[in-house]
Amino acid sequence: MKNFFHLNGLFSKYRKEPYSLFRKLLGFYPRDISYYQLALTHRSLSMTNHDGKVVSNERLEFLGDAVLNAIVSDLFYRYYEQKDEGFLTNIRSKIVNRDSLNHLALKLELDKIVKVSKNVNPQVSNDIYGNALEALIGAIYLDYGYNHCMKFVKTKLFEPFIDLSKVEKFEMNYKSKLIEWCQKNHFQIDFEMSCKTHNENHQPIFLSRVLIEGRPVSESTGLNKKESQQKASRIAYQQIIEQKTFHFINEESKN
Repeated sequence: MKNFFHLNGLFSKYRKEPYSLFRKLLGFYPRDISYYQLALTHRSLSMTNHDGKVVSNERLEFLGDAVLNAIVSDLFYRYYEQKDEGFLTNIRSKIVNRDSLNHLALKLELDKIVKVSKNVNPQVSNDIYGNALEALIGAIYLDYGYNHCMKFVKTKLFEPFIDLSKVEKFEMNYKSKLIEWCQKNHFQIDFEMSCKTHNENHQPIFLSRVLIEGRPVSESTGLNKKESQQKASRIAYQQIIEQKTFHFINEESKN
């Protein structure tokens, strides 16, 4: 990895003190600095290794996404001892969603050091910095392991930037997030009101179903149409976050 990563021009601004740069960002000195340099490299630069393969932070992002989900799950499991699985899943999704990660990345000022082609507009491709944050966590994991990642998330993300009391009260518009995700991935999404009944207090109960590419993926009930759609959308969106579904939809929709 050290041999193929050519950084003379890429990190010219910081080449005199690259370790100091990462020490300030991470809170510790890297052992293998190439992991961290790679984490800040967007594929738009079209850098290649000796085999001609494009070098970017995407593989580290994949790893960091999984590690971050595990760490946030670990933290919340210990912090919220009396809360059930539904609550834990809900509050975790508020931390690890794209908007939250992009916001945290800007707080860390990754926008000042992530290397992107001049042809890419970060304002349009606004996931660049959140993806780089995940890649950075992947780099820490490879360099130092899980415990260092945990410390980084706690001291550099949670303690300075995340107020759990506000996170608990924040209600995400899951329907909008789900529609946005489907549009980005070119999936057709529909919301179906499949039935309407009444509870023991004679209040109407609405059941909404989410269909993606014509296939039902989640459903839930509520006292009105909006509530039932939001709850069904939350279930579907959390499955996306956990990568438990939708991997088959795109292939089938093309047939």
